[in-house]
Amino acid sequence: METVYDIRKIMELLPHRYPFILVDRIIEVVPDERIVGLKNVTINEPFFQGHFPGTPVMPGVFIVEAMAQAGGILVYASRSEEERKGLMYFMGIDKARFRKPVVPGDQLVLEVIWTKRRGNVSKMFGKATVDETLVAEAEILAMTGQEP
Repeated sequence: METVYDIRKIMELLPHRYPFILVDRIIEVVPDERIVGLKNVTINEPFFQGHFPGTPVMPGVFIVEAMAQAGGILVYASRSEEERKGLMYFMGIDKARFRKPVVPGDQLVLEVIWTKRRGNVSKMFGKATVDETLVAEAEILAMTGQEP
């Protein structure tokens, strides 16, 4: 798979840093439309220490957060550098569904489609797959705003 944005470019666009940056690579981006990113899930993730010892499962909230971060990259990649100045804030999650556990060794493919926008508010639909099997999906609402 061809890399469109590596981790350095992702870190230029997103304010997140370890351990909370949850997108490793962007392999496709169509500004104002859609994005496809990757998250390589490893046993070294901090949340696996407690979720669950002996049977590590990636928490669903982190899968949704990974989709939201990919969506944030899509929004930032679709705007001029001047328009990227404010932070993006998560406003809501609707219709979240978790279909199959995500475990260490999986590669999460994050596909996010921009479905609606009004001013600085964006609505997106995200889905996460592992080996072409749907593991999670959700509608995501986000807002770009001024830094606190």
